Amino acid sequence: MNTVRASHIVWDWNGTLLHDNAVVLAAVNEVCAAFGRAPLQWEEWQEFYSRPVRACYERLLDQPLDDEAWARVDRLYHDRYDVLLHTSVLAPGVPDQLVTWQEAGRTQSLLSMWFHSQLVPTIAGHGLTDLFNRVDGLPGELGGESKTDHLIRHLNAQNLDPASVVVIGDVVDDALAAAAVGAPCILVATGAMTRPALESTGAPVANTIPEAMRYVVPA
Repeated sequence: MNTVRASHIVWDWNGTLLHDNAVVLAAVNEVCAAFGRAPLQWEEWQEFYSRPVRACYERLLDQPLDDEAWARVDRLYHDRYDVLLHTSVLAPGVPDQLVTWQEAGRTQSLLSMWFHSQLVPTIAGHGLTDLFNRVDGLPGELGGESKTDHLIRHLNAQNLDPASVVVIGDVVDDALAAAAVGAPCILVATGAMTRPALESTGAPVANTIPEAMRYVVPA
């Protein structure tokens, strides 16, 4: 087992701590229906999913998306996602693994590509707010950017040395962002990307949050 040493965890939210795959698929298929594309199964969406998300949807819908069309895709997706969000549940091992980490005197934060205005109350609704030193979602109203710059801002705001941090997420972009700042990453095969895609990054890949935590050696 390739362990990583860290004193701080930066968690991803959707697909990592929050098990929302069914909601994501329903939202994707809302977009598909609006653009005349046949609905997808989850495994098909995993094959399509990539970042930047705008380019992902251009491949999915087989057409370029100008700013107006991309805004429509984004709104269709998030309107449907928001309606069904209440059906999502926390991933197995959450919050127990996070509580154990905190009670041992270590720190953690949350960085998401979901909108900050919705992320914060959702985390509060699950009773998780006090577990995180900082929570950052996207500040704007349109998604799709890369996670790297978002991670840089997140670490700088906490004066964290990337070498002391491990990023735990569910997509290749989490590993790319971590590598860009010089932090290790652990991926969980619980979200929007296939296990082979995750393994291609060279990061350890776990099946669950408890398994992912077995890769972390406290610094």
